[in-house]
Amino acid sequence: MGKIIAEKLQGTALNTIGKPHNGKRLFIESYGCAMNFSDSEIVASILINEGFNTTQNLEDADLVLVNTCSIRDKAEQTIRKRLEKYNAVKKINPSMKVGVLGCMAERLKSKFLEEEKIVDLVVGPDAYKDLPNLIEEVEAGRDAVNVILSKDETYGDISPVRLGGNGVTAYVSITRGCDNMCTFCVVPFTRGRERSRDPQSILEEVNDLAVKGYKEITLLGQNVDSYLWYGGGLKKDFKNASEIIKATATNFSELLRLVATAQPKMRVRFSTSNPQDMTLEVLHTMAKHENVCNHIHLPVQSGSTRILKEMNRQHTRDEYIELIDNVHSILPNCSISQDMISGFPTETDRDHQDTLDLMSYVKYHFGYMYMYSERPGTMAARKLEDDIPAAVKKERLQEIIELQREHSAHRTQQYVDTTVEVLIERTSHKSNDQWSGRTPHNTVAVFAKEHYKVGDFVMVNIDNCTAATLLGQAVGYSDNNS
Repeated sequence: MGKIIAEKLQGTALNTIGKPHNGKRLFIESYGCAMNFSDSEIVASILINEGFNTTQNLEDADLVLVNTCSIRDKAEQTIRKRLEKYNAVKKINPSMKVGVLGCMAERLKSKFLEEEKIVDLVVGPDAYKDLPNLIEEVEAGRDAVNVILSKDETYGDISPVRLGGNGVTAYVSITRGCDNMCTFCVVPFTRGRERSRDPQSILEEVNDLAVKGYKEITLLGQNVDSYLWYGGGLKKDFKNASEIIKATATNFSELLRLVATAQPKMRVRFSTSNPQDMTLEVLHTMAKHENVCNHIHLPVQSGSTRILKEMNRQHTRDEYIELIDNVHSILPNCSISQDMISGFPTETDRDHQDTLDLMSYVKYHFGYMYMYSERPGTMAARKLEDDIPAAVKKERLQEIIELQREHSAHRTQQYVDTTVEVLIERTSHKSNDQWSGRTPHNTVAVFAKEHYKVGDFVMVNIDNCTAATLLGQAVGYSDNNS
């Protein structure tokens, strides 16, 4: 679930801007979605500008920050256990301060200080610019909490420090929040309403990453397809905007075109999409620009129209299938991945079978699959009884996972005896003699290192595979290699 991301700083010299180094060391740990990892890079930038240095050793830290996830109860329990570790270190280093960031902080607010005595400050996703003031409050012996959600894009003027990365791939946040109000999801309550970032600042960040040698970026948001820039503010305000503003607004398709055109040698990905908001225009933009990767993460959550309605997903099973058909028609080689929930309230065996049938129709390349976890404050928690026994949830989840493994194996097998482009990202986890990278379809490929290096685009002949990984031999550089 979690991953420490305080290991490296990429592309930014420490303490060359802002206040002089104050002698204090910052340790950041991030859990959950990609947005949390991206936010942690913003936090690091803010605090480095205040004179902090970073450390990868928890025991050396003066300030420890954990960026949290609330999407499932298991995620929150992971954070609770991690705080126990912090507590053990704090007994040895009593001056160490501990802060909780992110969605769990937003959900629990000041209650966190009561439940976890080790915690000194609680900061929601839209309040990171206030961290210097909150740290001063803590150092003065006072509790510090800021969980006020913003109506504007909050961090467009901050250049993130790239933490723990490979110097090759990076996230670029384009939207924050979500308006969709799925009944199972806490995101609208922990990250607020949808608002989009100025496209000019997005292009500036992408261009800066290119200058620093990055080869791939992921445009990031809770729902990227709802991106809409018309001068700022909440998306709902756009409904009352003049026709002139509407005519000059930038939607996601146009933003994707701008980014792809600005850096034609840079791979462009995006995540996450919502079926109700993905347009044919986006698919045609993907088809037009070769550097936009042929992969779409398209969460469906259930294959049952009845359950989708209970979830307040604004699409039916048939509409989702129509979208899948359009993807395959416009982008014949596009890979598709999924999110799926087993055991949502009132789910019957028939509903579960609908999910399995949908999976068999699409044959997703890979997926993220979970048992339903009731989240406090959501509409499902308030209106629906969590009536599916845990054993049934687990059994259905296992069936979903096993079917996905079968489909993933089918999809990777299709690449055997073909040649694919791979961007080298790191040494393989299983062998120091092999590189690991991803294809445009977001499939991992592994091959012998030879004379290649991280950041190279390499053509690889695939001669074998597992359910998740392509195995092959490099045959030369790609035309994209600079």
